[in-house]
Amino acid sequence: MTDSPRPSDSRRDFLASLSALGVAGGLFPGVLYAKVASGEEITDAAIVAAAEIAGVQFTDEERAQMLDGLKRQTAQLQRLHRTTIANAVAPAMIFTPLPRQDAVPRGPQRPIVSTRITPPARPARLESLAYASVTELAALVRTRAVTSVALTEMYLARLERLDPQLLCVTSLTRERALRQARAADAEIAAGRSRGPLHGIPWGAKDLLAVKEYPTTWGTAPYQSQTFDADATVVERLDRAGAVLIAKLTLGELAMGDRWYGGMTRNPWKLDQGASGSSAGPGSATAAGCVGFSIGSETLGSISSPSTRNGVTGLRPTFGRVPRTGAMALSWSMDKLGPMCRTVEDCALVFAAIHGPDQRDQTVHAAPFNWDGNAPLRGLRVGYVKSAFELPVERRPTQPFDDAALAALRGLGIDLIPVELPEFDYDAMRIILTAEAGAAFDALTRSGRVREMVQQGPGAWPNTFRTARLIPAVDYLNANRVRTLAIEAWDRLMQTVDVIVTPTNAGAQLTATNLTGHPAVILPHGFREDGTPVSLTFLGRLFGEEAMLRVAHAYQRGTTHHLRHPSL
Repeated sequence: MTDSPRPSDSRRDFLASLSALGVAGGLFPGVLYAKVASGEEITDAAIVAAAEIAGVQFTDEERAQMLDGLKRQTAQLQRLHRTTIANAVAPAMIFTPLPRQDAVPRGPQRPIVSTRITPPARPARLESLAYASVTELAALVRTRAVTSVALTEMYLARLERLDPQLLCVTSLTRERALRQARAADAEIAAGRSRGPLHGIPWGAKDLLAVKEYPTTWGTAPYQSQTFDADATVVERLDRAGAVLIAKLTLGELAMGDRWYGGMTRNPWKLDQGASGSSAGPGSATAAGCVGFSIGSETLGSISSPSTRNGVTGLRPTFGRVPRTGAMALSWSMDKLGPMCRTVEDCALVFAAIHGPDQRDQTVHAAPFNWDGNAPLRGLRVGYVKSAFELPVERRPTQPFDDAALAALRGLGIDLIPVELPEFDYDAMRIILTAEAGAAFDALTRSGRVREMVQQGPGAWPNTFRTARLIPAVDYLNANRVRTLAIEAWDRLMQTVDVIVTPTNAGAQLTATNLTGHPAVILPHGFREDGTPVSLTFLGRLFGEEAMLRVAHAYQRGTTHHLRHPSL
């Protein structure tokens, strides 16, 4: 290799040029041609510094040859930047977690069967139903012991009373809700039932489009944003007869629990955030303000608030639920799923929202045949042995985890020790960073990211800027390593149907969000300060039925989900 300018000098020169170009404003088109973007002549020192950041080296001759190509590429990028691209437009590259073509199960879709229960009587005080499960509420509404209008008014009143403490609502959908509730009561009185969600009030994470109401994505730049069509999930829940009563908060652009209105609170501990980014769905569901809610997960946004707020959350297989009408953060990792009080509630909601809509091209058709009374016979259940053996200082949930294993064995399950495939999953997180940077490229280049509440090193504005330094080659190679991880997980899941693991031990959360595997997260104990902890069950791709059956059996044998916060 020939001599090059010293890295310290070249980097100083390069960074100075970035500052002059206004990187924060989004004029930085790529790692190797930043200076050309402004029309300036690129220097050899700038190429050396950019190459150093990208982790490559070039000779003098090679750098000289690059100049014309960099100028052409920069002109192409400048023309691309003149094209307005809505957040809803996905790349012409479709991610699939399928390790092989036959990985999607086939078969008939049978009617959903709820757990057999004795229909409860109408309580003397309607608000005592605030924490009832969907199964219980459905029985009351179906038998007309309680009207949908009465339930809707009760939950709306709770939201109005408790939201000043919780900060879990961006907007109430009162008029829409009462209109739906009256229609539900009329249909049920006429003998027409749409199923177990008919007349049940629910809340939507405010990244789902709802006509006539703002869809704010939790951040000031989009606070007044509206759409002229409902998200597919909203349409499907409308068809199921569910009653939308509120748009619920999310951390800004699906990160954390801080949004333009403040910090959404954990109802178990009001000085603590609800976690996120499905902060509002977690908080409102735990506080008995909705019958159920819909959240989303890219990298923990259902799992974390389900844990923090002590609710049961289902993160479906990637490619199970259409994301049409939902904010895009990462096209290859975003997933929508229910956050409820019980596992069966999650199953009933999932049954209403899964399947292709002919618009989200990542979604596959596969049956989901839920029977809440089905036995566990024939299911192979694994447990992540090394995670359950971590010392208490690395696993503070140890006593709850051990009790959970004992409870599962008490159900007659012969737990099989397994270990998760070893990959550098953290390194693959550049996939999310790059896709998020692309999803909000226009926001970054416009400079409106400065209007966001969170501005620290780990917040989106800084992440969007650093995303522009990820070489396209490395983004693609990260996805190639992801393919290897998907194949390794497929081999593992051929040995078991379900895996149980401590929620926050090891790399399972990052791994399964990259590989697209489903998870159900549920409370399995409470700390001394009264806050909940959680256990996670993992399933095969499109294996929600078996996964939920095991989790349902565990939950029915425990009482953790029956506790609720005192507000």
